[in-house]
This record gives sequence, C-alpha cells and structure tokens, in this order.
Amino acid sequence: MNRDKIVIIPTYNEKENIEKIIKAVFSLEGNFHILIVDDGSPDGTGSIVKNLQNEFPESLHILERREKSGLGSAYIAGFNWSLDKGYEYIFEMDADFSHNPEDLPRLYNACSNGADVAIGSRYCKGISVINWPIGRVVMSYYASTYVRKVLGMQIFDTTAGFKCYRRKVLDTIDFNRIKMRGYGFQIEMKYNAYKLGFNIEEVPIIFIDRTEGTSKMSSGIFGEAFWGVLKMRFRKIKPRRTK
Repeated sequence: MNRDKIVIIPTYNEKENIEKIIKAVFSLEGNFHILIVDDGSPDGTGSIVKNLQNEFPESLHILERREKSGLGSAYIAGFNWSLDKGYEYIFEMDADFSHNPEDLPRLYNACSNGADVAIGSRYCKGISVINWPIGRVVMSYYASTYVRKVLGMQIFDTTAGFKCYRRKVLDTIDFNRIKMRGYGFQIEMKYNAYKLGFNIEEVPIIFIDRTEGTSKMSSGIFGEAFWGVLKMRFRKIKPRRTK
C-alpha cells in the first residue's frame, strides 16, 4: 500500500458533508488517503464513513472516539495514528468544504519542493474569504495580526487549519507540551514548528464558509487563543525526546 499522503479530517455531526468531501479527495490525482477522526457524532457520521470503507478499503480509515474532546486532541490522535502507519505527508482539512480539496496538491507541491509546513492561507494575498459576515472576517484577520505581533512569526494566516506537514515536523514537535485544544491549537502548532526551525510556506487559497452543517466556532475558542498566545510567548519550546 502506498503510504505517502494522508488527509486527516476531524468530524462531529458532519453527515451532510462527509461522503461528498471523501469522494472529492479521492477524485484527485496523487493517491491521497483519508483518516476521519470522529468524536462520537450522534448524527451517524461515523456509520456513513464505515459504509464507504467497503468502497475504499485501502485508502479510507476511521478513528472513532467516544465523545467530543476538542479539535486539538482530535488532530493529535490523527497525527499519532498517521506517524505509526508511516505516512510522509500529513494534511489537516475541514469536512465542510471551506477548504477546497483541489488545493491539496498545491500544499503537497509546496512541501515536496522544500517547505516543511505548507499553510493554505486566507490572508497572504489580501483577504480571500467568501460568505463570512464582515465582523467575523475582521475578527479573524486581526486575530492573526495580533498573533504575528506577539509571537514574531512572519505568517499572515496564523489561525489557518488547512495545512500539510512533512513527517519530520510532527516527529519533532512534543505533543505532550501542546496546551491548547480549540482553534488556538492551530497557532500553537505553527509556533512550535517556527521555533524549532522548520521552513513554513503560505499557499494562497480562497476560503468559502460552509453551506451545510453547523459551525463549531464559539467565543470561548477565541478567548482560549487570546490568552494562550500571551502564555506561549514566554514558554520555552523543546523538541520531543527521542528514545
């Protein structure tokens, strides 16, 4: 089995989108595999994925968790699973088509041509967001500006959740030291990669807000990120200990 590229998609109540996003990824050239990390969706998302495994037995995988435990812990579970299985390029992507599957090869090309982390960026070429209320655009844009100023990272979209990691990055980051579990997790992972000396590249994308299903964003998520960034600024970043 070719274990080169895997796309991790965390889910909670995504029955409207999950089959469409899976088939959209599998329609791409490049032999992408998918790992769904489902946090006990009561709407049957997990069952839909397991039925689709009959159609895609080699390339579609599911990691089922009992309850909703946060975006960060879902991704860390997916990272550990993917590292254990030997994948070289490990992607993060939402299930709701706000991240266009057709941009996955562009992120892969960035990493295969020298980047250690490729970010699908909404803000590196102006503002490329569709269907968000203006208040949310302003909040997101200035949140990234705030993070950039506090942490010193020259990254325009610091909160982006559409990414490709080279395996060596995830092998080096100590997941036990990642503190944030909401969307602040995305900032913390980038900051760890930055402080550990990895090459981070932004790839411009157009972000389109979901049209089906329910957003998981909340004011608490932004609060965690705001205060977490201040604490992060004074925390020493250390690589994972190797045996």
